Amino acid sequence: MTMDPDRVATARALLEHLGLTAADLTDSNRPAVPTVAEYLPVVVAAASPSTRRTYGSSWRRMVAALGDWRIDAMRASDLETLMRQAAAGARPRRNSRNGRHAGEHLIAAARAFYNRAIADGYLTIADSPAHRVRKPRRLPNTRRALTPDELSDINAAARSGGNDIVLDALLLRLHTETACRRGGALALRLTDLDTDHALIRLREKGGTQRWQPITPMLASRPNDHARARGAVAPTDALLRYRNGQPATYRRYDLLWRRIGRQLPWVAAQGITAHWLRHTTLTWVERHFGYGVARAYAGHTDRQGPATTTYIKADLQAVATALAALTGQPHPLAVEQRERPRPSVQPVESPIR
Repeated sequence: MTMDPDRVATARALLEHLGLTAADLTDSNRPAVPTVAEYLPVVVAAASPSTRRTYGSSWRRMVAALGDWRIDAMRASDLETLMRQAAAGARPRRNSRNGRHAGEHLIAAARAFYNRAIADGYLTIADSPAHRVRKPRRLPNTRRALTPDELSDINAAARSGGNDIVLDALLLRLHTETACRRGGALALRLTDLDTDHALIRLREKGGTQRWQPITPMLASRPNDHARARGAVAPTDALLRYRNGQPATYRRYDLLWRRIGRQLPWVAAQGITAHWLRHTTLTWVERHFGYGVARAYAGHTDRQGPATTTYIKADLQAVATALAALTGQPHPLAVEQRERPRPSVQPVESPIR
């Protein structure tokens, strides 16, 4: 086809006006597309430790099944097949949902993988197969607030055996008072403890940080525990094994397995440390309202109605809720005014 000089001149003038060159309209500047196996180390290196821990198994599954494929050659159906395989091969547990969570987890991991590829310029979000697969709808969880008797039995079981009763009892009390997540507890350092104001600094998912009130009784124990087990520097871990090594997620698995052997209902219902968070926050919400419970939980998300922007609570309100929950005074708690009588029977405090 013969080129029309006038059209070529017009095209060049338009490109010049847009600040582009002919090379910008081709794929010559796009980097060579790697395979899934070649690109995974890049994804892992750029991910946070918690992300690597969360998605590592799913990423390895992707490499095992499709490692030789270029990342732009994968189709949505290929990932959906992997999702079905992950759901079918999920390890059966008492609280499992027929592998539904395993399938959802794989798609979330694939989207994290392709988000990195999009950021690096290998493809666009429209080209991402992971973003074209619909994640399984998450079912409502089966957790509930524990009763005071149940919580008492759990604490008694934790103190009745095991190779580190001190650490186990401290973990349970910490989670019950603060409603923290496991990651927040394990990330605690000596410098995160303010014994003068009975506060502890929690660093949890999403890079969030907050000072959380704890009872003065509990405030003195983590510091003594850590220093007795070798913690010296301000950045040393607060929760430690008897050999001086920082505690890990493995401790939770061993603890709840041991409690489940003594209390069969714990094993049957799949109770974990997150149930303690659910228990405390339920009580706070029933007695002090949604705003205080939201602050107590450390929730910072902005999803939902616009009015949630104005539903906030300060540190003093959280400390007041803690004092009411535990029956122990807190230096930051404020005196409560007469509260309206609840229309339903109030929930008994889970902490005695």
